[in-house]
Amino acid sequence: MITGPRATAVVEALDTSAAGAPTAGINWWTELQRRLSRDRPAAVSLVFLAIVIIAAVAAPVVGLQDPLKITPLDRLASPFTGGHLLGADEQGRDMLSRLIWGARTSLLTGILPVVIGGGIGGLLGLVAGYYGGLPRTLTMRTLDVFFTFPAVLLAIAIAAVLGPGVRNLIFALIVVLIPAVARVAENAAVAVRSREYVEAARASGAGGFRIIFQHVLPNAAPPVIAYCFTLIGPVIVVAAGLSFLGLGQEPPYPEWGLMLNRLLPSIFVAPITSAMPGVPILLTALAFDLLGNALRDMLDPRLAE
Repeated sequence: MITGPRATAVVEALDTSAAGAPTAGINWWTELQRRLSRDRPAAVSLVFLAIVIIAAVAAPVVGLQDPLKITPLDRLASPFTGGHLLGADEQGRDMLSRLIWGARTSLLTGILPVVIGGGIGGLLGLVAGYYGGLPRTLTMRTLDVFFTFPAVLLAIAIAAVLGPGVRNLIFALIVVLIPAVARVAENAAVAVRSREYVEAARASGAGGFRIIFQHVLPNAAPPVIAYCFTLIGPVIVVAAGLSFLGLGQEPPYPEWGLMLNRLLPSIFVAPITSAMPGVPILLTALAFDLLGNALRDMLDPRLAE
């Protein structure tokens, strides 16, 4: 997953923005609109992701062909032939329908782990960073154990132990994401807890959790959210890779990584059709990454024009 320079940049953005008044008063939506108006790749990415998400949500009602219907005579049909706009797969199933239905699973396995893992890791990091001392040491050193393993290999190991299936895949990705997000959140909380408004709240007698949710969270959350957003693209790629290895979605249900696996033997017979599921994986991951970078830059005043 993403750590290192990108995570450091996010935390540095918080440290700069938190130097003065609380950041909760900033109109993030207005600032994001301004950024998108000047960042064409991010704006195009937003439009593309909106189309992908709308198509995935509307898949049951847009009149697509049955993604599970097998038509042997249409096996590996080329695009624009046999009534298949994007061709047919190795069993004659419509590629367009399977790609759109597969987007539902691919987006789910990319976004849901980040939301859940980011929430759990963010909360652990904020509490550890604010209280410091023994709670911080116990929490962060325990999570550091997970950093001894490469993230992808750890996800593969967990998914392999639990067995194939979307739920097990999502759980494996959540476990891998929690330590990375917790580290960013912990550093963000450390940067905020010494600010004047936190000291004033502490002096007024406010309790620790009240200060965390009313003062630390609003000011530490934006860069953590930006960091989590940049994780969605890599998580989609990793989830597709695990499904490609047979550790995610199970056939015959469509999923982009699983579709690549099933079409791999046909790569020399129908190269365009066989490579087609890789296109949405690439474009969706790239779009999330570009949009996440725009969101991260928005939070860093040093990059403002």
